[in-house]
Amino acid sequence: MAHRMKPLYVLVLTALLPLSSAAQEVAEFRSLPASDVVVADLMFAKRGVVVFADSANDPNFVRQMELIARDPKALAERDVVVITDTDPAAKTALRQKLRPRGFSLVLLDKDWQPELRKPLPWDVREISHAIDKFPLRRQEMNERPAAAGG
Repeated sequence: MAHRMKPLYVLVLTALLPLSSAAQEVAEFRSLPASDVVVADLMFAKRGVVVFADSANDPNFVRQMELIARDPKALAERDVVVITDTDPAAKTALRQKLRPRGFSLVLLDKDWQPELRKPLPWDVREISHAIDKFPLRRQEMNERPAAAGG
């Protein structure tokens, strides 16, 4: 039971992060290690941006995390949770499902199916633009009231 509570706690915490960042001028960026992710807890609630590498010292991984940290608000607005996996030996469920080779950026929609894979780092503008083309995101944008700002 205690093992299931941690992912639930993480889910609640990530759900509240956009609220806390609105109150702060500078939002603090956080990512989740793939070993802590329970996909069933996130499905249809969050989109995944998964950053894979064979080491946390991979220059592409370091660059990708720097790029994401520059604008976490844009990702929070799109219900994104950033997940990192830099240990191929751990064989996490996401690594086994998505089968990355070296550095890989994988964008998942809320159904947790891979929508896009990139072999090089992308900035938040590029990630956001790609997410805005996802079917579920387009549906969300169409259903949002015009008074909410688009």
